[in-house]
Amino acid sequence: MKKYPSASAYKNSRQSVVTIGTFDGVHIGHKAILKRLVETAKKENLDSVVLTFFPHPRMVLQQNVDIKLINTIEERTELLENTGLDHLVIHPFTHAFSRLTALEYVRDILVNSLKAKKIIIGYDHRFGRNRNADIEDLKEFGKTYNFEVEEISAKEIDDVAVSSTKIRKALNEGDIETANNYLGYNFMISGEVVKGKAIGRTINYPTANLKLKEKYKLVPKNGVYIVQSTIEGEKIFGITSIGTNPTVGGTEKTIETHFLNFNKDLYGKEIAIAFLKYIRDEETFDSVEILKQEIEKDETFAKQFLEGRG
Repeated sequence: MKKYPSASAYKNSRQSVVTIGTFDGVHIGHKAILKRLVETAKKENLDSVVLTFFPHPRMVLQQNVDIKLINTIEERTELLENTGLDHLVIHPFTHAFSRLTALEYVRDILVNSLKAKKIIIGYDHRFGRNRNADIEDLKEFGKTYNFEVEEISAKEIDDVAVSSTKIRKALNEGDIETANNYLGYNFMISGEVVKGKAIGRTINYPTANLKLKEKYKLVPKNGVYIVQSTIEGEKIFGITSIGTNPTVGGTEKTIETHFLNFNKDLYGKEIAIAFLKYIRDEETFDSVEILKQEIEKDETFAKQFLEGRG
């Protein structure tokens, strides 16, 4: 898959079949559409192209800094690469771009830049300044610019929308299994391991304190989870605590992972952790000793769960 930072950077003489969307999560609903895109491209001897946007339009138009996405743009790119796609265009979403008329968008972006011969798009797709054009307008443009529009049905679009909503809801509730089922893979977060207060070391449970780069990345509900990571090519399991560490007077939210049977120095390293199972809510215990006892129970539960998975 080739990646482009804008539509204007896309330099390819071959005609294409294009689909357009945010594709946050790149979940099972998205994959059905992407499979259709890739199969259509092969059948009709076209290149498959996904046009997506970053930042998310709501971040720009509504200045909604609180929006949380299932994937970072890097994660989204990696997941899309695994779908067999030929080209990924990540076009910058700006106020100027949002002011393009429907004609300018179709002519300059879809036709002149992306060489669209076919567009696979949802029945409810809207585009152009103030989103005032719809799929019927797109079909009319197709007659002028010689491209075909294949409509994705209401049911297919509902499946995609419901999946995204359910994934976010599940993660906010700590329901990792439901989120992973909709995603078709284990939800993950990644970042740099930074120095924390090292309280875990004092009770024999050292943790890797993860600092996320992107503020827009959705973080699951506060609590304790079983996770998996790959470090230096080795699959490692662990217990991740998301919360403020109230037992020891913490106030800032942290993401700390105690890896099982692993004691290498990870400071400064970039790691990703995938969530497998929710264990319990974050709690305030009467003493550090009781906290330690609870972590021991978490560790026992995690080992039994992992043994059950083989």
